[in-house]
Order: sequence, then C-alpha cells, then structure tokens
Amino acid sequence: MATKSPAVEVDTGEHTVRVSNPDRVYFPELGLTKLDLVNYYLSVGDGIVRALRERPCMLHRFPDGLAGEKVHQKRVPHGAPPWLQTVRVEFPRYKRHADELCVTQLGEVIWAVQMSTVEFHPWNSRRADTEKPDEWRIDLDPMPDCGFGTVRRVAHVAHEVLDELGITGYPKTSGGRGLHIYVRIAPEHGFADVRRAALAFAREVERRSPEVTTTWWRKDRDPEKLFVDYNQNARDHTIASAYSVRGNQRGTVSTPIRWDEIDAVEPDEFTLQTVPARFAELGDLHASIDDTAFDLTTLLEWAERDEKAGLAGPADPE
Repeated sequence: MATKSPAVEVDTGEHTVRVSNPDRVYFPELGLTKLDLVNYYLSVGDGIVRALRERPCMLHRFPDGLAGEKVHQKRVPHGAPPWLQTVRVEFPRYKRHADELCVTQLGEVIWAVQMSTVEFHPWNSRRADTEKPDEWRIDLDPMPDCGFGTVRRVAHVAHEVLDELGITGYPKTSGGRGLHIYVRIAPEHGFADVRRAALAFAREVERRSPEVTTTWWRKDRDPEKLFVDYNQNARDHTIASAYSVRGNQRGTVSTPIRWDEIDAVEPDEFTLQTVPARFAELGDLHASIDDTAFDLTTLLEWAERDEKAGLAGPADPE
C-alpha cells in the first residue's frame, strides 16, 4: 500500500484549510498533484471567487484523480467546516432539496479542492433569489466535425449582435472545443424567460451565419455546424465557471479572453500550468462583469415574434 504524504496547512486569508495527501497525483500525464491544483486555484483566487460568488455550485470531484471515477456532487457533506457557506435549492419534481456550496471567499474554493474537486459548475443565479438568473450564458458548442475556425467566426457574429443590442459580453474559452460568452442581466426574469431570450439570440445568430444551427435534437444537427446551446440557461443546468480547471489529462482551464484575442487564441494553451502567469500579468479579464446589468426586453420581443411565426422552442426541461 502506498504511503500517504503528510497533510499541509494552506492559508487562504480568512481561513486555514488542511489539505490531506497533497502529493496524490491528479493529472498523471502531467505529473501534477492535488497540491498543484490547490496552488493553481490560489493563484487565480480573485477570479475564481468572482466567478462563483453567491451561486449554488455543483462540484465535479475526482477522489482518485483523473484516472478514477468522476463524482457529480450537489450536496455539501456532513462534517464540513462551520464557516463554509451553502444555499438551499429545491427540486420540486423529485420533492427534494440540496444544500449546495455557495462560495463567498477563497477558503471555500480550497476546501472543495481538498474534497477532490477539480471542476466548479455554478448556477446562473445567486442565493438572494435562486429562481431569478442574473447571468445569461451563450454557449458556442461545436459539433464533432466543426473546427475552431468556425467557433471564431461565429463568436464575431455573436459579438456583432450583442453590440447592436447595446450589451457587453464577456468571452471565455470553455476548456474544451468551444467558447462561452457571459452577460450580466437584471435578475427580473425566471429561467424560462431567460432561456426564451437566449433562444431568440441564438436564432438571430443563425440567421446571420450559415455555420450555425439551433436544431434541438443532436441527431438532427449537421455535424459540421456550431450549435448555440441556449439550453444552458435552463434551471439547474450548469457549465464550468471562468478559471475552472477541466477534468481532462491536459489540465485545460476555462479562461477569460479579450474579444481582440479570438482570432489568435488556441484554447489548449490555457492550462493550470500557464494560466497563473497570464492572470498575474493581465488580472481578471471579467473583473468588470458586475458593473452593468443588461435588460432582456428586446430579446424577449424577438422571442415573442419568433413564437408567433411558429418558431416556438422545445419545452423547458424539468
């Protein structure tokens, strides 16, 4: 039996977190350990806390590193430290609830990494009212035969539409093959209306780009097209936050970028080994995302227009 490495104490500012077995290898191909992952999240602390702040958060845990099984965990386990913040979310269909992690400071992030979390997947609403999203997510999701060149071109089209709406979008790599664009919105609408607005936006992008599809069923989509996945705005749908490491052997990171970087960016270059230096140089490129909350009125008018034309979207998932 392998000997476990001694635990270390990690100072996160307001709290000290005990990290057990810090030398356990989490990324075998890179030779990176649990402590390397802790140090990564410490290095981007302001950014990851801003991305997660006050949001219910699902954790993607790898108790045995990436060579082992992934665990999707919503509920904070018994025995968590008393200073850990949580928020209760209800699941009416199942007549259940979950007390999910609700990050307010860096210590909670490091506690989650101590609990073998690699990926952080927050809701697009906050604990003040979990039923009213304050974040609209544009997910540019390439189909299997769609290259990143297409993602770049469609991102520019999305940027054009946002500019015409007078809306500021904040792009980031997905940590995979796509791009995400986040928009702060006033928390005035439920998930269903935010999703309707997202679909109306996706259809406008589709009208302007022959490389885009909004076809709902995956089996019916052209494998060379890019799907603008409006359903990421449905209730309890989550995607990796800004600065979240992804659970792959390359250790890629969902990384904020500038609009003027899109034509040159290579997503695989952003990893837990390279992003700390970028963050140290540029800071958090999403630092101003909370400065302005935008209105969905025009998009909801587009949605109503499309629905009257017979273009109603699929039913909201339960």
